[in-house]
Amino acid sequence: MDKSIAIIGAGIAGLAAGTVLAAAGRQVVLFDKGRGPGGRMATRRMPTPLGEASFDHGTQFFTARDPAFAAQVERWVSEGLAARWPAAGPDAWVGTPGMNAPLRAMAAGLDVHWSTEITAIAHSHGGWHLEGTEGRFDTLVIAIPAEQAARLLGPAAPDLAASAAAVTSAPSWTVMAAFAEPLPLSDVPQVSRALGWAARNSAKPGRTSPESWVLQATAEWSYTHLESPADVVIAALLQALGTDLPIPVATAAHRWRYAFPAATGAAPIWDESRALGLCGDWLASPRVGEAWSSGTAVAGMILNG
Repeated sequence: MDKSIAIIGAGIAGLAAGTVLAAAGRQVVLFDKGRGPGGRMATRRMPTPLGEASFDHGTQFFTARDPAFAAQVERWVSEGLAARWPAAGPDAWVGTPGMNAPLRAMAAGLDVHWSTEITAIAHSHGGWHLEGTEGRFDTLVIAIPAEQAARLLGPAAPDLAASAAAVTSAPSWTVMAAFAEPLPLSDVPQVSRALGWAARNSAKPGRTSPESWVLQATAEWSYTHLESPADVVIAALLQALGTDLPIPVATAAHRWRYAFPAATGAAPIWDESRALGLCGDWLASPRVGEAWSSGTAVAGMILNG
C-alpha cells in the first residue's frame, strides 16, 4: 500500500478532510477503529420483540450556523440524508434514516479501513509510518479525540501531544430503551436530576422503528458513575425519566468517555515541516458543524501548502 495521505479517524472531521483531498485528486486512505461510519454520530440497531429499533445514541442533532456547512446540509437534504427536526429547535437537523447516514455517504466514496486501530506512528526519511499498516505516507492527518491524539502523538510530536493533552473531555452515559406503547411524554421532554437529555428517537424524521427513547446523563452524573455496571445506569436513567414508566421491551447502555471536549476555539493545525495535520471538534467547539469545518479547513491547508 502506497498512499500519499493517511487520515487516522473517520468521524465527520476525518471524512470531511478526506472528501476534500480526494476531490482534489490526492490519494487518501483513512483508518478507524470503529466497525463502520458514525463515531459520535452513530446509530445503533437493536432487535426487540416488536422488530428492530434504531437509536441515535451519540449526537442527537446538529445545527448549521456556518454558511459552508449549511450548504453541505442542504446537499444532504437533497440526497435524502438529512432533515429538520423541529422538536429539538428551529435549526435542528438529523441524519436520515439514521444520524450516521451522511457519514455513510461520505465514507462510500473514500478508501476507509474500518476495525483498524493505529497504536503508534513514526516520522522518518520524510514520511510517516503507521503501526499496523503497510507502506509509507507522505502526509498524516489525525482526526480523533484529544486524549487519543495525545497518546498517539507523544513520541513523534511531543509539542503537539502536549497541546492535545491539555484538552479534557467530559463523559456521557447513554441509555437506549424500546417500549411496547408510546410514552405519555413530549418528543423532547424537560429533564432534571441525572438526565441532561431525553428524546423519543422514533419520532425523528425518517425513523420507522418501534417506540424508542435515548436518554443521556449529565456530565457530572456520568463522571460519578463512570465505572458503574450498565444495568445500574439503565435503571437510574429510566427512573430519572419517570417513575411510572412501563417496563421497556429492550434496553442497552453505551459509555462515551470523550463525549464533550473542552474545546480550545483554535483553528486546525497544519505543520508543514512534518506534513502533519490535526483536526476535530476539540480544536474548535463540540459541534458537528465545527468538526466538519475543521476537517475541511485542514484539507485546504494541505492543498495550499
